[in-house]
Amino acid sequence: MDSSTRSSVIVVGAGISGISAAKVLAENGVEDIVILEASDRIGGRIRKECFGGVSVELGAGWIAGVGGRESNPVWELAVEQNLRTCYSDYSNARYNIYDQSGKIIPSGIAADSYKKAVDSAIQKLRNEEEAEANDDANINGGNDSNKITKPPSTPKTPVELAIDFILHDFEMAEVEPISTYVDFGEREYLVADERGYDYLLYKMAEDFLFTSEGRILDDRLKLNKVVRELQHSRNGVTVITEDGCVYEANYVILSVSIGVLQSDLIAFNPPLPRWKFEAIEKCDVMVYTKIFLKFPYRFWPSGPEKEFFIYAHERRGYYTFWQHMENAYPGSNILVVTLTNEESKRVEAQSDEETLRESMAVLRDMFGPNIPDAIDILVPCWWNNRFQRGSYSNYPIISNRKVFHNIKAPVGHIFFTGEHTSEKFNGYVHGGYLAGIDTGKALVEEIRKEKEREKESQTLLLEPLLALTGSLTMSKSETVSNIHKCDIPTQLYLSGKLGIPEAIL
Repeated sequence: MDSSTRSSVIVVGAGISGISAAKVLAENGVEDIVILEASDRIGGRIRKECFGGVSVELGAGWIAGVGGRESNPVWELAVEQNLRTCYSDYSNARYNIYDQSGKIIPSGIAADSYKKAVDSAIQKLRNEEEAEANDDANINGGNDSNKITKPPSTPKTPVELAIDFILHDFEMAEVEPISTYVDFGEREYLVADERGYDYLLYKMAEDFLFTSEGRILDDRLKLNKVVRELQHSRNGVTVITEDGCVYEANYVILSVSIGVLQSDLIAFNPPLPRWKFEAIEKCDVMVYTKIFLKFPYRFWPSGPEKEFFIYAHERRGYYTFWQHMENAYPGSNILVVTLTNEESKRVEAQSDEETLRESMAVLRDMFGPNIPDAIDILVPCWWNNRFQRGSYSNYPIISNRKVFHNIKAPVGHIFFTGEHTSEKFNGYVHGGYLAGIDTGKALVEEIRKEKEREKESQTLLLEPLLALTGSLTMSKSETVSNIHKCDIPTQLYLSGKLGIPEAIL
């Protein structure tokens, strides 16, 4: 086994949370850090790839929440680096709904269906709120369980299923205020820059890691290091990677995704306490797959308010949400179709050739049999990627705050961060960014307190020696103490003044 010297902090994961946490540590004088990244790049779920001659974002692609009373910190970073973006307006998608015969659903029918879906979602939310209130009342001795609630309507037709998909997977802010849009504004901007969304992470890393000509050369960042075991005690942490390397530190910041925490990739020794494990298991993981198709020429409408269009099918989410890339990259002739959850997992399990066949059948339903075949396809795999295991966390609107607290709370010397630890902004890039900053600050404060505890302990340990030297002129009876000097470390340990107590398992 290879080994390295002990560090103050190990950061596991070089996504936006891990990088922002490490930056906070460095800015506060904690520079003996090691960043272990499982893949061959930084960025995590922010990842670009060249496709069809342009740079496309396989994971996070938008800066959501712009133009409000507060400034989105990720938007500030983008403006500072002059990142090229394009405004996206999802609201028109509901009026560009194609049925399987290629006809566009009349706007009046689409509007009525959309209103019905919103009303149903609001009713479902109210029912959940009432059920939670009834549970609280029953716990407190009351009983409102006999109160009749109106059941929400269930989508049945292809149009209703398509709109239900749009509403719940893209526009939930229509149902319940979402902190991102309330705080930062309702506008969303697609990143369309050849440098990529992850360029913002490289610029952040430049502030504390050695770089040259756009490359990070600092040996504190270690790529292709897959963490498989994390040993922890009150004395610190030991991290063992898949290639047999061993890293030791006083603390570790774990910035892996909630999907990875739910998987068996990392073994904890001793195991995480029950309260932590149960909180992690209660968080849903959203899988969000953008499939890119390159064509020899454009055959779809691309005028104003035509960027997004919908396919209505009897199976919910079946190649439903489409976007052309003409606004982002004029002349690119690229279409993107977004799948989620079970459809994402299904497509990941089949060949790209089968996915291309299904995609082309849907497009020919909408635009006729004479459209050209796609000349290339790109299908990202976020679910089957063992370093990600999904796209982002998905908490229910009515959620238990204790779950958030327990997911974020440290376990001994292990600190947790990532978009899933952000109560207000989970699921968003700025959620991951702000979570990393919060965790970095929390660990800086813990390190400061630990140094104070060590200083206090040293002072207390020296007191018996000082008393002993001062007693040389005293009588034998005067030197007898109520507590023997050998008992002092035990007394300090029991008082909690020697380090952080281990987690209660």
